[in-house]
Amino acid sequence: MAVYTLRRLIQMIPALLGIVVITFMISRVLPGDPAVMLAGEQATPETIENIRSSMGLDQPKYIQFFHYVVGLFQGDLGQAYHTGQSVASDFATRFPATIELALASLVIAILVAIPIGILAATRKESIVDHISRVFSLIGACMPIFWIGLLFIYIFYAKWGIAPAPMGRISGDINPPTHVTGLYVLDSLMTGDFVALKSSLSHLVLPAVCLSTGTMAIVARMMRSSMLEVIGQDFVRTARAKGLREGIVIYKHALINAFIPTLTVLGLQVGYLIGGAVITETIFTWPGVGSYVTDSILAADYAPIQAFTLVSALIYSFINLGVDLVYGLIDPRIRYE
Repeated sequence: MAVYTLRRLIQMIPALLGIVVITFMISRVLPGDPAVMLAGEQATPETIENIRSSMGLDQPKYIQFFHYVVGLFQGDLGQAYHTGQSVASDFATRFPATIELALASLVIAILVAIPIGILAATRKESIVDHISRVFSLIGACMPIFWIGLLFIYIFYAKWGIAPAPMGRISGDINPPTHVTGLYVLDSLMTGDFVALKSSLSHLVLPAVCLSTGTMAIVARMMRSSMLEVIGQDFVRTARAKGLREGIVIYKHALINAFIPTLTVLGLQVGYLIGGAVITETIFTWPGVGSYVTDSILAADYAPIQAFTLVSALIYSFINLGVDLVYGLIDPRIRYE
């Protein structure tokens, strides 16, 4: 297991280097000049050129890339010129909000999609199965921005049962004492139930919106995996031995069917972090996603590169963790 883990970590290095190179080059060919954005359209050419020189944009691309990589090894993610602070500082402030939103979306997707997939598989061609297919189709096809706007219109503008889609907590309530940066968890840890109620009410709509695509994919995968496992010999043998249907499904079939679903869940974590860019913009959620959106509009390269690199790191380590969990779920899997 240790050798396998080390080998996987070494294999991640070329992929991360490729991501660094690609994101650096793409960010340099995007339309817009950050020096102009920083100086303003009314600035003189001399002022713009001085800003370009101070930002290092007048240097050849390979020199800019060299300085960027050296900074990464020193823990420097660059300077966000549209905020006037370092990218690392901005990330430290905003990343907990994105993590909280992504984790809440993942939990909702698991709690909803897996039971739906199991019910659809055990009741094939029933009304439950047909409803699950419609649910999966809608969730997979409808774009996040449309679902988010629909939620805001129905639950806030029309029914008035959801708070205004602004921030992580109501403006008249103090945030919980900082422990992890996750408002819901910090509220529970400090016993601040007023902040807990407010933070949950602000979290529900964006989390459900972000989880719709993941719910659809996981439900379909769970259904397909369960149908395949239910038809195998060991399940028929368990039923022939007289075991209760619940034991057959949840003790024998579910564990074996969950491995492909676990792979999809690992892949969907990257989707949730990437989808947070749209969801956070719609719900004015103060996370990294909305921060990257502002950076794109300001033609600010460093935050975009840092977000891509950090997302790739998270994605790679989560997939490594999923591979290692395989051995815990199914002892037949060996890493040799």
